[in-house]
Amino acid sequence: MQTASLTEYLFMSGLLFAIGLAGVIIRRNIIVIFMCLEMMLAAAALTLIAFSRYHTVNGLPDYDGQMLMFFIITVAAAEVAVGLAIIVALYRARQTVNTEDLTSLKG
Repeated sequence: MQTASLTEYLFMSGLLFAIGLAGVIIRRNIIVIFMCLEMMLAAAALTLIAFSRYHTVNGLPDYDGQMLMFFIITVAAAEVAVGLAIIVALYRARQTVNTEDLTSLKG
């Protein structure tokens, strides 16, 4: 069984990040933009885990990247809680989730 190389993991992470960035730039639905931001966080976590896996210390994997990935998961969970609350509040106030209709902060 052949294992994936570091280059393959980094390519996949870069591809995920690029798709997420394109979604944030191109899409107009705030929920889709929110999901693309989560995809970008997942790409960063994949990069940390890949480097952690392939960087060895005394013949053992270095777990610093994997521990930092838990902080990314924590930030992502907090972002989901706060972000969805903001999206629900915006929808209740404006009856839309389209970013073009949310140009001012006035009600």
